[in-house]
Amino acid sequence: MGLWMIALAAGAFCIGMTEFLPMGLLPDIAHDLDVSIPAAGNLVTVYALGVAFGGPLIVALTIGLPRKATLLMLMAISVLGNALCAMSPTYSALAAARIFTAISHGSFFGIGAVVAFYLAPAGQGSRALALMFTGLTLANVLGVPLGTFLGQLTNWRMPFFAVSICGLFAMLAIWRYIPNLNGMAKSDIRSEMQAMMSKEVLLALAITAIGFGGVFTLFTYITPILEDESGLAPHMVSLVLVAMGIAATIGLNIGGKLADMKLLPTIVGSLFGMAILSVLFAWAMPYTIPALAIAFIWGLVSFAVGPGLQTNAMESAGDAPLMASTVNQSAFNLGNAGGAFLGGAVIHFGFGLPNVAIASAIVAILGCVLTLYSMYRKK
Repeated sequence: MGLWMIALAAGAFCIGMTEFLPMGLLPDIAHDLDVSIPAAGNLVTVYALGVAFGGPLIVALTIGLPRKATLLMLMAISVLGNALCAMSPTYSALAAARIFTAISHGSFFGIGAVVAFYLAPAGQGSRALALMFTGLTLANVLGVPLGTFLGQLTNWRMPFFAVSICGLFAMLAIWRYIPNLNGMAKSDIRSEMQAMMSKEVLLALAITAIGFGGVFTLFTYITPILEDESGLAPHMVSLVLVAMGIAATIGLNIGGKLADMKLLPTIVGSLFGMAILSVLFAWAMPYTIPALAIAFIWGLVSFAVGPGLQTNAMESAGDAPLMASTVNQSAFNLGNAGGAFLGGAVIHFGFGLPNVAIASAIVAILGCVLTLYSMYRKK
């Protein structure tokens, strides 16, 4: 693919790591800023809201700017925002800095996806998206644990400084290796919004939100499942999460290659496979070895859907994919939040951890049905 892909993946890693960085630092943040742990946890929530609303707004404001310059500006916002987080003297200042940082997230992935699709060799657009989103996956499964470890060695502020410094290197890579993109078609807000509101794009966004909601219904609660149902020690769970991250990375790249060949069938296959594996996982939870084997395969199959979901949203928008690409990032975030909420509700109402996996399977099947309906509409 070229060094431009490494530059985009580096930016994805830095921005992606920012979102969930506080999760491993909640006790330290709460103690230092004199707030409760749930209040500290809301730092993830306000970031998600910033992603959902900030991404489309930034795209609308920068739609006439060169794409490379916009990517550099978004990385600069991320660098500055993480530095402000690290220096925040109060909880309110930290929350405000998180919201400021979040406005770069959705728009970077939205614009970056369009750029990756443009620069990719013919017929390899989904593979390019998979490689870019590998940076996001690695941020969640490797970057966040490393940030937590650094915070435990020092304090909660140092990981934010570290991400800010990493962002500077990503900026340098984008400036050096991404071409000027003068050949990209110009976008205008009217055509972008018309495409965004079309039935095809709205259906693609629904498939993303529901399909990825199935992933996070289960994945959000994988740690208590492995500890309480499968009997793993906490340090072993960390190793399993790394293994699942490797599986997710493999799945992303396989999914990208398959989506380039058959887009909607790949989405259907991944979601249906996730549903079957979720049911098997619910059965296998008490049996350590089968549970670990299924969890690894589940991570591979489930995350294979990601590149196809992004490609589907962009292709459904025709010649005006920029806003659809960006809003699809909001759909991913909505799926993350909705899935976590559903899994939490299953636990809260006493249905037990195995039924979290069953709920994941049901949501995945709903995504399958929507995708099959989309295939029917496009015949």
